[in-house]
Amino acid sequence: MCLYLSNLGLGPKVIDKSNGEVLSKESWYVTNQFSLEVIFHNTMKHYKCLTNDSSLASAIYVPYYGGLDLGQYLWGGFNISTRDASPKEIMKWLAQQPQWKRIWGRDHFMVLGRIGWDFRRRSDKEHDWGTKLMFLPEAKNMSFLLIESGGSYDNDFPIPYPTYFHPSKDMEIFQWQEKMRKMKRPYLFSFAGAPRPQSSSSIRSELIKHCQSSRSCKLLRCQHGSQNNCNDPKHVMKVFQRSVFCLQPPGDSFTRRSTFDSILAGCIPVFFDPQSAYKQYLWHFPKNDSSYSVYIPESDVKGKKVMINETLSTVSEREVLAMRKEVIRLIPRITYSDPSSRLETIEDAFDIAVKRVLGRIEKIRREITNVKDSRVDFSNMKNTISYLEGDKGSK
Repeated sequence: MCLYLSNLGLGPKVIDKSNGEVLSKESWYVTNQFSLEVIFHNTMKHYKCLTNDSSLASAIYVPYYGGLDLGQYLWGGFNISTRDASPKEIMKWLAQQPQWKRIWGRDHFMVLGRIGWDFRRRSDKEHDWGTKLMFLPEAKNMSFLLIESGGSYDNDFPIPYPTYFHPSKDMEIFQWQEKMRKMKRPYLFSFAGAPRPQSSSSIRSELIKHCQSSRSCKLLRCQHGSQNNCNDPKHVMKVFQRSVFCLQPPGDSFTRRSTFDSILAGCIPVFFDPQSAYKQYLWHFPKNDSSYSVYIPESDVKGKKVMINETLSTVSEREVLAMRKEVIRLIPRITYSDPSSRLETIEDAFDIAVKRVLGRIEKIRREITNVKDSRVDFSNMKNTISYLEGDKGSK
């Protein structure tokens, strides 16, 4: 993982020998899908509205790399005491800080680079998965930005996975969007992924069969090892750029980084479960799901009620053009720019996340103020947002 934390969390820079045929010449990196914590933290260091006086801050950001910390212990038989040690320590420390005690952490927020399921272990059985970070009493007062929600909780908010593209200038985004508008797309649909034979509920094997049986589909099979082309930005983007639709079934969890790679390539995502996007990225995606994507119920695939090729062929050219236009419009909203620079006229995924979390905190502050003015004990109220690094970098 250390290799992927280079370049402020963006990973090694991509060397594209195609002279810009697939990727643009600058700003492409081999970014790991779980590196969001580092990218967000390094971007926050250059945020325009930082203050060293936390008493003036609208929110307090806690730069704890919970996902990277947990990643050390998810495999290898580590017991729950080891997995829970750091989460308990950070929460204990936070609760002792004067900033926390103002409104009991409801103005604190944390960014986690893994899915919510990893941080909400429901039991103390050694074989159970993950940590209890988000179930700890203090955590219930905080807000969490993470790559996938862990369910119907009111204090976690999914934000995009990091893609491979991290522009430093507005013009790089404009030029990339124009490149995607002009791209020729010979394949009706494509799928980049691997089957899940151990999962009886997975439809991936069925989708691979659909793809293999159609001349209109391009399959990029993922595999373990150094020869896995699904971890190579050039291979992934080349497939998606040449496709009209990109299949995005659930994998190990509901969501996929591939969804954002496909949008970056101007490829219309096809979802099979509402939890893969529609009920997740409410801050970054349009409310009208059909404006940028196609939905095919997972049950229809399992029940062999649908042929993917035939279903997608019925989408009219007018509808395709409208959806592609919306997908390309979304590119800045799902892109994390280079942390060492700031875009001038464009809001990227970071900007939108910060704006929305600040708005949420401000709403909670007003609610707390109203309750306090009414002389009601508000110490048991839930929710809020945050930032803390010693007493530096409050926002």
